[in-house]
Amino acid sequence: MHLKDEQIGRLAEKVLGDLERAGLVTAKQGRGALLAAVKGAIAADLKVEEALERDAEALLEKTLRALGDDGIDRHKMLRMIKDKLAKERKIVL
Repeated sequence: MHLKDEQIGRLAEKVLGDLERAGLVTAKQGRGALLAAVKGAIAADLKVEEALERDAEALLEKTLRALGDDGIDRHKMLRMIKDKLAKERKIVL
């Protein structure tokens, strides 16, 4: 999933707000540092997911070339490949 920086910022703001309201985090050095850390974590996770998607698509193309494209559901096959790669890489989707 590709999100714009603005969307990542809003998501980070929401996550941090929820954590603060639940009393799970408190800012020791200012809220800005916490917000930056949450934004960084979200952005890093999205990059990992995008790399997984690219790798799954490349593997799908390679598999389809080897097997032929006879009646294979590309979407279902892509999902299966992504799930397998995610499991191997210990990524939670």
